[in-house]
Amino acid sequence: MSSAHYQALEPQTSDEDHEDIERQPHRSVPYTMGRKGSVSAGRRRCLLLAGAVIFIVAFCYLTFSMDTRLALGLGGGSDDSDEHHGLDSINFRPLNETLHICSESYEDRRLFMQDKPRSEYEKLPVIYFVTPTYPRREQIPELTRLAHTLLHVPRLHWLVADDQENCNTYLDTLLNRFGIPFTHMVSPMPSKFRNEKPAPRGVANRRAALQWLKTHNLTNGVLYFGDDDNTYDLRLFSEIRKTQIVSMFPVGLIADYGISGPVVRKGKVVAFLDSWIAGRRWPVDMAGFAVNLEYMAKYPYVNMPYKPGYEEDLFLRSIGLRMDLIEPRGNNCTEVLVWHTQTKSKKIGTLRMESKYMDDRSNLGALLHNLKTMGVALISEDEGRTALISKNGKEKPHSLILS
Repeated sequence: MSSAHYQALEPQTSDEDHEDIERQPHRSVPYTMGRKGSVSAGRRRCLLLAGAVIFIVAFCYLTFSMDTRLALGLGGGSDDSDEHHGLDSINFRPLNETLHICSESYEDRRLFMQDKPRSEYEKLPVIYFVTPTYPRREQIPELTRLAHTLLHVPRLHWLVADDQENCNTYLDTLLNRFGIPFTHMVSPMPSKFRNEKPAPRGVANRRAALQWLKTHNLTNGVLYFGDDDNTYDLRLFSEIRKTQIVSMFPVGLIADYGISGPVVRKGKVVAFLDSWIAGRRWPVDMAGFAVNLEYMAKYPYVNMPYKPGYEEDLFLRSIGLRMDLIEPRGNNCTEVLVWHTQTKSKKIGTLRMESKYMDDRSNLGALLHNLKTMGVALISEDEGRTALISKNGKEKPHSLILS
């Protein structure tokens, strides 16, 4: 049975159902076998319910194929005796994510820094580089820095998924300016998750990108999740482009060990090094693997549930990954080609300046307007810190200089 037939492993009952069972008044029954042999009606119902649950679980186990049991964690492999803290009962459903395409371009207008003509790259598999992002002071600088890495990578389509309701027109303009083939979409995190700690940040964006790939029925290329604040060695792209099923490689600057990645023996991945296991079968960072789209297309229920900390693990389970399918990259996972760098985030500041000084009498009007559009700073007439201008080493009110 294919992975398209994932089903719930156990019948689910609501809290109200449990309350009905627990609050049933005790009813006396006639003595048929004496006081010790009497069984209440409530107990009989509990026994019947337990028997039904055991039957359904046994039926599912015996009916599912080996691949489906491995994908769901029901057993069948040598490592499946380990407990996975309830993760094996995840029910993968089809993606139905809210997404809106802001703009996109399939034309490659970059001037590559390599010595080869553009025509020599046409037969390379396309890398679909998925970048979740969200509005903040550092958003535009982060994306600008990342873009100047991607400018050097041929045959790449950049999927930028923004965590907000409306399209950012400035971001549209920026992405068009780079000349990289791209799709800019918005897919906000569902409101019910926003107050959770930790919140499943970036999941809605990645799910939207997965849905975009499925909608376009793309089976030729490689999927890679690349955050906007990571640092990428250009050799990484040559490595992941060769992915046949799922490739993996170390990621630097992860948690306590400073590294997360596969353990390789005799050219095969046999285990993982990571300082936070937490029952994850695949304890890897989001930037530590790539997936061949032809392989992923075999699993129509590919998914990434909203479960903070387990996004990578559950995504890889949803595509039926097995240890023997993993391809170690980065010189047998001895080199670090991607780093989990993080920019220190600061709250957006507010600059106080009267609107009459924001005209074309100086450069400040246009400059501050651009900063506001990029989400780097706010401009107000009655809030924030008053703008001061220095001249000859002395601070002066902006009104004195600009009047």
